[in-house]
Amino acid sequence: MGEVLELAERAWNGDLGEVNIHPGRVLVGLEVLDEGAAFMSAFSNALILKTEEGLVFVDTSSFFHAQAMYDAVRAWTDAPVHTGIYTHGHVDHVFGLHHFHAEAVDQGRPAARIVAHEACPARFDRYQLTNGYNGHINARQFGFPKPVFPKDYRYPDETVGAERRIEVGGTTVELFHDRGETDDGIWAWVPDRKAIYTGDLFIWAAPNCGNPQKAQRYPREWAVALRKMAALSPEQLFPGHGPPILGADRVARALSESAELLETISEQTLALMNDGATLNDVVHGVKLPEELLTRPYLRPIYDDPLFIVRNLWRLYGGWYDGNPAHLKPSRDADLARALAVAAGGARHLAERAEDACSDGDLALACELAEFAWLAEPDDDKTRSVRALVYRTRAKSETSLMAKSIFNAAARDVEPDAEAD
Repeated sequence: MGEVLELAERAWNGDLGEVNIHPGRVLVGLEVLDEGAAFMSAFSNALILKTEEGLVFVDTSSFFHAQAMYDAVRAWTDAPVHTGIYTHGHVDHVFGLHHFHAEAVDQGRPAARIVAHEACPARFDRYQLTNGYNGHINARQFGFPKPVFPKDYRYPDETVGAERRIEVGGTTVELFHDRGETDDGIWAWVPDRKAIYTGDLFIWAAPNCGNPQKAQRYPREWAVALRKMAALSPEQLFPGHGPPILGADRVARALSESAELLETISEQTLALMNDGATLNDVVHGVKLPEELLTRPYLRPIYDDPLFIVRNLWRLYGGWYDGNPAHLKPSRDADLARALAVAAGGARHLAERAEDACSDGDLALACELAEFAWLAEPDDDKTRSVRALVYRTRAKSETSLMAKSIFNAAARDVEPDAEAD
């Protein structure tokens, strides 16, 4: 058993830590499973199948670890790369074959064919259209010093609709499309191995299905995909992030409980929406299944399950949140100044925010601190309180998404402050 499979056992037993929530913390290494397959642990992962016609990559990893993956695979085999499969078009899944492509050119061989869902090219088009926006998201989400996002993409040579069977050198890979984290998601079934490769439909964390800075995601369809995987009775699960899960019982439990989490959030949200609740009422009315969120593979360390509620609202209810004042609102700064006048000044609002923070009402503290700062953004008191409140809020959160946004808000007014 190598380092990756040792991590898999520790992870199942609850000793996962933060290995899969940041590219700087992931375990990077190749685990050779047998003479016909290897698993690359990286940001993101890849399953490499050795066939008589060459290598098949199920997922292709990212530019973060492209060199490490190339070196590790080439230490294992010199077989050419025949096919690369994108499980979806997120940039941490589509840039890992660069060095293999360059090698093919140098050796006068065709580059690997790339297979992806038919919606993937439109995703790449959108990324080029919103390159700056996505760069700013990355800077906030991962604490990069400046915006970073690629502009050039390797578009697929062949696309998949609802499903497709690929045969390469005596090896069969069955691909299935299901919307979940993305609209272009596909997952793979390798029947000879009784193995599934989930892509980001499983990441050793609560599903990344709310992410407040990203495009629409699909919680109910995600749960359906997990149930479809479980119905195949797989004995091995290879995820998009984090270590493998080995053993039919473990795989079944991980898949079914992940689906259950999404199902209960979806059912509660839709029930409240159908009763006419506002978004605010829905967000505060959904009861999260804490017993599931304590599972080692469902901890809310990357996304926040309450963000899934908002994504469901966006999917089924649009952007109007039920508060008529928000339909055509005033400028935030104008509202903040009016409230500051009513409160006796921006500093009074800031002091009330400090009190709320001390009392542990961090949601209220953030609202008041934000209004105080918007009313007088150059005032030292409002700036220091804003930074204090958001740093405190970040410490209280478990998900990377929430932590990163709150820490970024603190850095807006205290650029040299360390993240929590």
